[in-house]
Amino acid sequence: MSHIIVIGAGQAGSSLVVKLRGLGFDGQITLIGEETAPPYQRPPLSKAYLLGDMELSRLYLRPEAFYGEQDITLRLGERVSAIDPVAKTVTVGDDVLSYDQLALTTGSTPRRLPAAIGGALEGVHVVRTLKDVDAMEPEFAEGKHALIVGGGYIGLEAAAVATKKGVKVTLVEMADRILQRVASPETSNFFRDLHTSHGVNIVEGVGLNTLTGEGRVSGAKLTDDRELDIDFVIVGVGIMPGSELAESAGLTLNNGIETDAFGRTSDPSIWAAGDCASFPFKGERIRLESVPNAIDQAEIVAANMMGAEKEYVATPWFWSDQYDVKLQIAGLNSGYDNIVTRPGDKEGSVSFWYYQGDTLLAVDAMNEPRNYMIGKRLIEAGKSPSKADIANPETDMKALLKA
Repeated sequence: MSHIIVIGAGQAGSSLVVKLRGLGFDGQITLIGEETAPPYQRPPLSKAYLLGDMELSRLYLRPEAFYGEQDITLRLGERVSAIDPVAKTVTVGDDVLSYDQLALTTGSTPRRLPAAIGGALEGVHVVRTLKDVDAMEPEFAEGKHALIVGGGYIGLEAAAVATKKGVKVTLVEMADRILQRVASPETSNFFRDLHTSHGVNIVEGVGLNTLTGEGRVSGAKLTDDRELDIDFVIVGVGIMPGSELAESAGLTLNNGIETDAFGRTSDPSIWAAGDCASFPFKGERIRLESVPNAIDQAEIVAANMMGAEKEYVATPWFWSDQYDVKLQIAGLNSGYDNIVTRPGDKEGSVSFWYYQGDTLLAVDAMNEPRNYMIGKRLIEAGKSPSKADIANPETDMKALLKA
């Protein structure tokens, strides 16, 4: 009987094994994860779950019993120590498991602060796993002072939750502006104003020098010589692809685990999907850190493991929830040279449209679900309406889809 092993029990891993069964694969499936919880959603962790608005069981992608019902062997709380591509085996604890095909859905890991500057002190947290969020939840007590290091979406979402819980927040971003790596100055300005209006102290162009404290963090020194008294720290300075196993197995790496358009790695029996995988996209090679990518890519890989030979054509989209604002992003803004602003229909809503020359690349929509969806469909169809039409409040946006 054919045996497929999937390493990494997150969104991509779960999507892959469920799709295999849905497509009629009747061989053996083993899904291995380092966490003890069954596969769960990550986005609500730092928002609804941390706020207490979502119970643990609602985080689960499927009830744990589902995997048994589908004859999927779920090995949780276990770590794969080695892959032998020649023998086609993986080592899990004292067990050596043979596979016919292997999929790596090993996700990503958060960057941590070096221990030399206080990163190992108690009270310094990252936001990635259920364990991470459970560990930081008691910190969110009214009147405490949190330092958030990093002005990306993770840091800003954490700032929003902390503020809602009555925590005083100072957020430091080393770059000239928050969201500098991922968004336009217009989007940065929108979210800076939003957070400032809720009392967050945003410090840009300033980095963290050191964290101080005896055993537990109690202070921070910034690169402008400012000193802060703090109660805890949340670090949001990016993530790294989980490619260590692939590297030790001799697979080709390229900003993550390199795959072809079908999701196959440099070893024809090993596949990769999700945050850990880099793949061809419009003549370049990219790696997408998003739930939609994890699901879509994993499902394509499942089909290709069964011989479909179907290329993965990514349709990038993302979202972020902060206070009462839902940001929805369609497309990738890399290479933009012009931003067109379209005012929203109600207060606090707006969309920013990214162009390279006359080509529409991406849309950031704040509380603008209709224009987000129109922008997403335009980008997927390869259509680029004129900048004047986008900027004109009188333009019938739906008509642009038929043009």
